[in-house]
Amino acid sequence: MAVALLLGLGLHAAARADANVAALTRQLESPSDKTRLAAVLALAKLGDPAACKPLMTSLRDASPRVRAVAATALGRLEYAPALPALRALATDDRDSEVRKAASTATLKLASASRREDPRSPGAPAGPVDAEARRSAPALGRGLDHAAMLGEPHPDLYLLINSSADESPGTTDKATRQGHAEIIRRELLGQLRAERSVTTAVAEARRWALDARHIDLSVTKLELRRAAGGAAELVAELRIAISDDSGKMLSFLTGGAKVQVSAKFDARYLPALRREVLENAMRGMLNKLLAHLHDHTT
Repeated sequence: MAVALLLGLGLHAAARADANVAALTRQLESPSDKTRLAAVLALAKLGDPAACKPLMTSLRDASPRVRAVAATALGRLEYAPALPALRALATDDRDSEVRKAASTATLKLASASRREDPRSPGAPAGPVDAEARRSAPALGRGLDHAAMLGEPHPDLYLLINSSADESPGTTDKATRQGHAEIIRRELLGQLRAERSVTTAVAEARRWALDARHIDLSVTKLELRRAAGGAAELVAELRIAISDDSGKMLSFLTGGAKVQVSAKFDARYLPALRREVLENAMRGMLNKLLAHLHDHTT
């Protein structure tokens, strides 16, 4: 009788949890950002594996806050199938808070999978380990063996957490967000072309690389008079470097200038701003890599 009662209570609780997930999932289709945010927060608090699929759907929500909460929840639930989507958000999402949440969740999933050292023979592979091995098939051979074979590999693991335009002036919010996106995309594109750098958690785990988190800022972006009556557009950037705990390790500064005619057409100013910001970011890449290599060897 007692066993039957307990079984009945368990089935009732499971049915109630399923009903809660179903109701909250329907709320995710609301046109209201507040309603969807409330629903995804409630799903996150449930801690129920059944919430993972609607949380995965919320990674594509139009609201950055909804995407960030969903990413955090999937990391806490250790939902391994979310790894590819989280990894993509960590590098490609337009919102810095979403990228940061996805990056943290990705690292949490990787950490949770380490039930044993993945480099030791016979170690069991959890779901995240299996996905990582598909991305890097040689993981099971171990870092030392691959190194002895002289296999080329990255030695820096970088994650771009945020970018912002903090320059003085009255530039509107939308324009500042555009400037921040320019420098983020420029650096991300450069890093993807660098063989010494990876932004992928699976590759970082394979080579036992510690993450370095990058925060980008535009500290100056102004048009000023130059010698001879001409004008120049000046950009100055700051790169802040921190570790996984959020501790600031160092920062770098740099910039670029673009000279223009004193009578240039103001309609071309947005294009000139893009040019000078991209030039400034490109000019800082070698400085950043040299600094990181000097402080990680």
